[in-house]
Amino acid sequence: MFKKIVFQLHWFFGISAGLVLAIMGITGALYSFEGEITRALNAEQSRPSAQGYLTPAELAARIEAATADRVTSLWVDGRHDGPGTAFLSPPPGERRGPRIVFDPYTGEVLAEPVGQGFFRLMLNLHRFLAMGEVGKQITAASTLALLFFCLSGLYLRWPRQALNWRVWLTLDWKKKGRSFNWDLHAVAGTWALLFYLCAGLTGLYWSYDWYREGLTRLLADTPQQQGGGRGAHKVSNGPVPEVDYEAMWQGIQQAAGPHLVAWNLRLPAAAGEPATVFYLLDDAEHPRAFNQLHIDPKSGEVSGHERYADKSLKAQLLVSLYSLHVGEYFGMPGRILMLLASASMPLFFITGWLLYLDRRRKKRAALAARAGLQADDSGEGWLVGFASQSGFAEQLAWQSAGQLQAAGIPVRVEPLSRVDADSLRKTRKALFVVSTFGDGEAPDAAQGFERKVLGASLPLEQLSYAVLALGDRQYQHFCGFARRINHWLGLQGAQRLFDSVEVDGADQAALQRWQQHLSELTGAAPVHFEQAPWQRWTLAERRLLNPGSQGAPVYFIGLTPPAQSTWQAGDILEIRPRHASARVQAWLQHSGLAGGEAVTLDGQHLELREALAERQLPDSFAHLVGLHAQALVDALVPLSTREYSIASVVADGVLQLIVRQTRLADGSLGLGSGWLSQHLPEGGQLLARVRRNRGFHLPEDDCPLILIGSGTGLAGLRSLLRARALAGQGRNWLLFGERNRACDFFCGDELQAALVAGELQHLDLAFSRDQAERRYVQDLLREQHERLHTWLAEGAAIYVCGSLQGMAGGVDTTLRELLGEQVVQELVEDGRYRRDVY
Repeated sequence: MFKKIVFQLHWFFGISAGLVLAIMGITGALYSFEGEITRALNAEQSRPSAQGYLTPAELAARIEAATADRVTSLWVDGRHDGPGTAFLSPPPGERRGPRIVFDPYTGEVLAEPVGQGFFRLMLNLHRFLAMGEVGKQITAASTLALLFFCLSGLYLRWPRQALNWRVWLTLDWKKKGRSFNWDLHAVAGTWALLFYLCAGLTGLYWSYDWYREGLTRLLADTPQQQGGGRGAHKVSNGPVPEVDYEAMWQGIQQAAGPHLVAWNLRLPAAAGEPATVFYLLDDAEHPRAFNQLHIDPKSGEVSGHERYADKSLKAQLLVSLYSLHVGEYFGMPGRILMLLASASMPLFFITGWLLYLDRRRKKRAALAARAGLQADDSGEGWLVGFASQSGFAEQLAWQSAGQLQAAGIPVRVEPLSRVDADSLRKTRKALFVVSTFGDGEAPDAAQGFERKVLGASLPLEQLSYAVLALGDRQYQHFCGFARRINHWLGLQGAQRLFDSVEVDGADQAALQRWQQHLSELTGAAPVHFEQAPWQRWTLAERRLLNPGSQGAPVYFIGLTPPAQSTWQAGDILEIRPRHASARVQAWLQHSGLAGGEAVTLDGQHLELREALAERQLPDSFAHLVGLHAQALVDALVPLSTREYSIASVVADGVLQLIVRQTRLADGSLGLGSGWLSQHLPEGGQLLARVRRNRGFHLPEDDCPLILIGSGTGLAGLRSLLRARALAGQGRNWLLFGERNRACDFFCGDELQAALVAGELQHLDLAFSRDQAERRYVQDLLREQHERLHTWLAEGAAIYVCGSLQGMAGGVDTTLRELLGEQVVQELVEDGRYRRDVY
């Protein structure tokens, strides 16, 4: 919970203060080499003389004669040939007078250097946003925000293997989209972290009086010591002091010695106060390691001398705040690195906004599917209840609700897990769109409904209902769960609106009957169910994951999505496979057909051989004899679609699958796996569409996740892991099993890197053939039963992906042994035990 709050504050302050920090970073970078650039642009102003610099007395006399004003400050730097700087007496009430530049060899007052106006603007933007005191308060608050970003960002990305430098500092250039933006934001932030902390902690010195006073009390050797550099002038409150420049210069030279290279003389604001001199020696530790003199402006007597080398380290840091702020405390490398860090500030503003907008877009997309429906909680409208394992029943439920509302009927859509006895008693009309899982079982999320509601007796004479049952006829108990609901409702006195419609797979004729029945009930014209359109996806990558394996080959498939395609972690890709061209040609030869005849399929004009690639090709041809090409295509049944768990997230830019080749009894490749892994050419296109699988989406909160899978079941778990990593949610535990580690550790390097990066907290592996006794993922659960109980006590959710008959069934049995039937049932009903199994 704390981490979630920190994350919310991080992005909230980021999108609000990010632009200001970007401006401050760019202007700070532009100003960082102001002196060098200005001198280069005004090289003609430097006219070195063999006689050296004039004395302060000569400089002051010539400047005052040229300006008809009194000099209050002189700055001469012998480390370069540039001009000196002087300040004249300030106007009444002002702290500082006009600033002029002069030739230190002649005392001639020079015109404003080229570029000086630009750098003055950059400094004004950097400190005040060119908005005066209001701008200063904004930049000050943004500096505080920068410190928060540094600390909160460090906390949010802290990896489990914190001592591995690669985790912190390496960027994966192969990533795309959101994944790359997040990686760039985090890694670049780590590189710049110390520079931003340094800039922020020192920048606050000029932002807030309370900070400056507190820092001075903390670091100063004496209460009077102030931070380094050329401070602000005092406002004059008395008579002008008498000044003997010759005496002062003698005092300065005697105190500083022969190694004096730069000095800044500041006259007092009123008589009776000492002048202040900041000076540098040629062996100074850094360009602002100033020594300080307090000297009588008339007699030249030194009343105070503070040497930088004599100060404690903390007092030296106080004097060096500006040098730390711009990086020159660490020499030229420090200045360059601080410049690069400052110039990179807009990068975090841009990537932060891209990440924020991506989250907003996904939230809008999630709401778009329901935007057209207005929920009815009055009890007068229709209830559309659904039970879905893979998301298809939910999709049909929302489409049915849309048809009702189009006829002006109020409606509410609920998963059966939220439907209880009380809501059924209040409902007058209901549609139940129900999927059966496996051989007659209720979907995971609906098991609580079956136990609590179907196991009770309710008076439901007021209820009229209809059932759309989804199932698979290969199972003995076809549509078993839907039939139990239908039977129970009848026993409770509820009245059928029409006979149940049972759908085998995605039988369009059965779905059309359902739609027709709804049309007759509502009086509205029939509207065909809108399914996601088939789109063309391009094969971008195909890579064998297990060369040398004892098992069937497993391929990593990458598909380039059509424009504006989107999906969530846990969703399913439905593909329309095709026969290999050799299979079609062999069937044509056996049937005595040429295959070049023109036919029409789904509105497209094709040759017969192309159309047959999408049709079931029976072994017996007797019933097809005599049919012309078009009639033959129409008579043949379309190939069944195939479904695969998606192994990537949208931010990857590519939809990825993990597919195992299937061999039939005759040695030929399975239809879907053969098409994806062998027959589809690289760069070729296939028809596919994404199906929402809400039951396997990530939980809404940042609870711990226990991910369990084997073989190609890693695909669905991988997408969940990648989504969690992008969200900065690292409390993940993966249990994965296969045959041999040497050949079958799919995505092994990636998973190990995730463990190092802290995106995985635990990675437990079971390779069944690597030892004499077979070992599976359910055995890992038994071995880690203490951790399992601990994680579940902390609110963890369990996600299982893989084969129902093998791994998933064994895992379910083991969970019930370790946790008890009641606990597992509660996990299912609470949505904390989710399965994507096949």
